[in-house]
Amino acid sequence: MPLAVKKRPATRVEAAALASDVRLRIIRLTQGRALTNKELAAALGKDPATTLHHVRKLVDTGFLVEQPPRRGTRGSREKPYLGTNLSITLSFDEHEERAAVSEAALGAFLGEIADLGVAAADLTRVVYQLPAEQTAELLSRLHAVLADYVDLPYDPAADRVAIFLASYHGG
Repeated sequence: MPLAVKKRPATRVEAAALASDVRLRIIRLTQGRALTNKELAAALGKDPATTLHHVRKLVDTGFLVEQPPRRGTRGSREKPYLGTNLSITLSFDEHEERAAVSEAALGAFLGEIADLGVAAADLTRVVYQLPAEQTAELLSRLHAVLADYVDLPYDPAADRVAIFLASYHGG
């Protein structure tokens, strides 16, 4: 169930861009703060050339915007990139697109937890057996709570918090 923000269907190109755990991590890292390719590569533990490939894909699809160049520590010209929040305004109507983006989101979450250590996460797992109407209401309310915080202004002094909400039926 999507967040309660106004959404539009993702294009195939947008969905393909989001079907990568590395690109989703780049979007999270650049939310509210501009980072250079070098800074992103260091944060992700990736080669700068690999990271640049992902950054270019995100710029080309509108998920990142290039900021004015700045001087690096050695006087080199660096291009910072800032996330646009486009990803939270998209819906994925086709099953294959939704599955690919969901798999990438799970991979991004697991990668971030691996980087921080599982002790850094506040994990809760609950199982409910509810009628379909109550299940829909529960998920709707959870998404509504998250949506209340989507458009709050960026506070550079605040701790960054990532929330991964997943639900599945059956089993």
